[in-house]
Amino acid sequence: MIMKKVLFLFVAILAIGSLQAQETGKFRVGVDLGYTIPSDGGGGVMFNFEPKYNIADNMNVGLRISSAAMAKGISSSDGSDMETKISANGSYMGTFDYYFSKGTSSFAPYVGGGLGYVSLASVELESSSTSADGGLDVSGKLGGLIRAGFEAGKFRMGLEYNLIPKSKIDLISGGKGEIANSYLGIHMGFYVGGGKWKK
Repeated sequence: MIMKKVLFLFVAILAIGSLQAQETGKFRVGVDLGYTIPSDGGGGVMFNFEPKYNIADNMNVGLRISSAAMAKGISSSDGSDMETKISANGSYMGTFDYYFSKGTSSFAPYVGGGLGYVSLASVELESSSTSADGGLDVSGKLGGLIRAGFEAGKFRMGLEYNLIPKSKIDLISGGKGEIANSYLGIHMGFYVGGGKWKK
């Protein structure tokens, strides 16, 4: 359901209009703060730091360094639902963003994506009657993201969906569980450098 909404947003922004934009060959750095919604329930906060380089007036590439601290839902083999205490994920993703603007306004919608490494933190269960016995898969994983939003002046706001494989967990109760690591992020922030959208 979340994926359908994100894809709809991408298509809507693609329909907005023609391109034009900042300045080729310039660097910029963005900082975003936001709220996370894990795919199996829970919530938390996220922080993104992203240096970028404009490869064209309407495109840039960058490195998104992100930390997301959240409580996440666990699906167990016996059908019970549990929630983890707050744990933090870190990610390092190469990114690409494509912008839409006529060059006559400081408003610039964008779509983009990324691919990279995600480090997963160990977790502690909220339930006192069920807990992990150390059989949690916290190895780093290959992850990706898709995103869309807009920039207005130096202000930036967007949605992103982080695609991260699930982690397996062994429970003391004898059952098996899965922790969904994918999450939707809603964020806002600002950037410096890169030139101006309005020519």
